[in-house]
Amino acid sequence: MIDNLESLSHPPSKQKFAATLRLVSQISFWVQLVLGGISGIAVLLACFSRNITTQTSNAGIGFGIFLAIVGILLLCFRVYWALRYRKMAKLLQTPNSQNHPKKEDVIQNLRIGLLVSLVGLLIAFIASETTVAIILGKAVAQPQGVAIYQAENVIRSLDIFVMFANINMIGAHFFGGVTSLGLLYWLEE
Repeated sequence: MIDNLESLSHPPSKQKFAATLRLVSQISFWVQLVLGGISGIAVLLACFSRNITTQTSNAGIGFGIFLAIVGILLLCFRVYWALRYRKMAKLLQTPNSQNHPKKEDVIQNLRIGLLVSLVGLLIAFIASETTVAIILGKAVAQPQGVAIYQAENVIRSLDIFVMFANINMIGAHFFGGVTSLGLLYWLEE
């Protein structure tokens, strides 16, 4: 047990780091791709489920959709960045050390991935808070046991889809951030 702790406290060898980077980047890629795909589908369903003939006075859901789209675009970049990690891992595993990226370049790439994940987390969090506040406001505005005659107080599937998309993006950006932060911490020891 102590040997394992001591090995974690020292910087890894290039080969060990490359193998870990390759595995972690592959897992990160798939987790972010699946969660991002679910978020994308939920936002598309939300956009297409909007009744064009019905005017809504709720700009908050539109803002939530906008932030969801921005979060998805950041997540697309993050998925691409996970692929880039994999390419770096392959370069680190080549026998020719001239092809190996410099440690500073690897650290810089990990920092960029972490920064994008943190910005994505912030945007998805703000979008989720906005959407939840709107849904809560609609739920509170509805008198219990009385038919609803005001269309803006009806909780629609659109509201739930936007909230679902934003919550999935929080998970995807969190996973990407943890991946980058863990690798960065391990490399900079």
